Amino acid sequence: KSASGGILAGMKVLDLSRVVAGPLAGQTLADLGADVVKIERVGGGDDLRTLGPPWVTSPDESLEQSTYFQTVYRGKRSLTLDFANPEGAEILRGLVAEADILIENFRTGTLARYGLGYEDLARINPRLIYCSITGFGQTGPYADRSGYDYLVQAMGGQMAVTGLPDGMTGAGPMRVGVPIADI
Repeated sequence: KSASGGILAGMKVLDLSRVVAGPLAGQTLADLGADVVKIERVGGGDDLRTLGPPWVTSPDESLEQSTYFQTVYRGKRSLTLDFANPEGAEILRGLVAEADILIENFRTGTLARYGLGYEDLARINPRLIYCSITGFGQTGPYADRSGYDYLVQAMGGQMAVTGLPDGMTGAGPMRVGVPIADI
């Protein structure tokens, strides 16, 4: 951030995304000065908190978290919220009224089932930028599928050129160690 707070200072972002692709987008906005509030599920937060190794342990050894989580959640505030619950959905609508950007990466149609899809939230805040990150887009034959990094690596052919040669122990397609498709 610059001394003035960054190019996005004053922008309010609601980050409902999980794992890597969405949180990385939110972290980039935070790095540019936006006020990013990470909305996490009640009772465990983002799945990325527990995805490792590698791990980072707090100085007093009371907390162990994934280094992936530490990387893509810097610069954000966090709020746990159950938007599947009517009261939680109403709280989210109140936050949306004041937000500039919302980032989500649920399966296509998930938020709409709770009255939180783009059309619903645009009625509350017509200037809202609604960023929906999916593996296969909003329409088409695979739109209802989850799009995790390893799946995209396999379908895109990345795994076919990674790993050990045929004939060696452990040969065959292998996931790249870094979630390159998500990044």
